[in-house]
Amino acid sequence: MSELSLLLSTQPVLLYTLVALLGLIVGSFLNVVIHRLPLMLERAWAAECAELRGEPPAAQERFDLLWPPSHCPACERPVRPLENLPVLGWLWLRGRCAGCGAPIPLRYPLIEAGCGLLSLVVVWRFGWSLQTPAALALTWLLLALAVIDLRTFLLPDALTLPGLWAGLALALVPVLVPLRDAVIGAMAGFLVLWSVYHVFRLLTGREGMGRGDFKLLALLGAWLGWMQLPFVLLASAGVGAVIGILLRVAGQLDAGRPLPFGPFLAAAGWIALLWGQELTTAYLRSVGL
Repeated sequence: MSELSLLLSTQPVLLYTLVALLGLIVGSFLNVVIHRLPLMLERAWAAECAELRGEPPAAQERFDLLWPPSHCPACERPVRPLENLPVLGWLWLRGRCAGCGAPIPLRYPLIEAGCGLLSLVVVWRFGWSLQTPAALALTWLLLALAVIDLRTFLLPDALTLPGLWAGLALALVPVLVPLRDAVIGAMAGFLVLWSVYHVFRLLTGREGMGRGDFKLLALLGAWLGWMQLPFVLLASAGVGAVIGILLRVAGQLDAGRPLPFGPFLAAAGWIALLWGQELTTAYLRSVGL
């Protein structure tokens, strides 16, 4: 064991501090991903449509996760390094652009703080172990997917598919689950929601969910194994139904308006990552199995 590993394993306060800071930094980057990735996809789709129509591609400036640098969308003033500090930068600016005074959405510090808090819970659960980096990576990925789906009804393949393959690759070690459980989990996760989608469309003539949900559940199956899928499905469907009913009663969700399922899948998957085995065992004992 290296000196750093020994220090972190014997000094939990230091470990928690470093992970919290890392979570805040990653949360700041996730804000970029959450904002820019859907726009990047829209640009790519527009270019593909133009190509199919035989039109020349429209001239576009470079736009990706690294360029252009962070700036105010209202006045295009660049965000200075100190202003870009997670949470602190937003508080320092009092939630407004230093140039034009335009409001900075509250979701930016909330995602940064939330990422830091979720990271702390992960390290509290797993401690200094091989599972911790993997659990942190899955936590960050699920957070990004949940917020993107909540804002845009998209679960981008650019996140779900690499996440799926990463879960299968980790199972080769294995880190969280054996390879057999991961492969079965990925297959079952995709096929279950794929089947629900087609049965619902056959019965109603409408699409009940997006195809990205299939891939997200397959991703969770690859990371968590097939045994956690029943809990993930029941918890996400149950909570989603309750929240949908409450929003409908409160007048916040119109009839026929869809509710993204990805955030509920992501939340249930994260709970299963940390406590799925204990919750499943407790349930089986409660029903006498």
